[in-house]
Amino acid sequence: MPTRPTLSTCPCGGPSFDICCGPFIAGSALPPTAEALMRSRYTAYALKNEPYLLATWHPSTCPVDTIIDEKEPIRWLGLEVKSALRLRQRKVNSPDNPDSDTVEFVARFKVGGRAHRLHEVSRFLREPDPETGLPRWYYVDGSFPE
Repeated sequence: MPTRPTLSTCPCGGPSFDICCGPFIAGSALPPTAEALMRSRYTAYALKNEPYLLATWHPSTCPVDTIIDEKEPIRWLGLEVKSALRLRQRKVNSPDNPDSDTVEFVARFKVGGRAHRLHEVSRFLREPDPETGLPRWYYVDGSFPE
């Protein structure tokens, strides 16, 4: 069962878990933006909450295999959103598709005492939830800039 953070800040770097990613992961609220979804997915990885990750993955690209190994000694260290602001500013000037968005980020983690960086540009789509019909964001996929 996924654990709940005990830190005063959210794993994604936001304010406390209870007012940041907690409501999204608990299912009591939907992330209002692609960036909020990306942050909550980072938090879910940090908490090893696979059900949330699968629920927020677009059905067209969602993996069928297990994505989190409970025994893997990974420790997530921090998240830096690199381009959400720049992307939002560009969309204001030329709104192409309000139901599609990208977020560039760098996530830092350690495995076996060795530090790593994951630099990704993630793609998101906003579509109606199959159960409620309410629009919600889904993670589609990501590319890895050099």
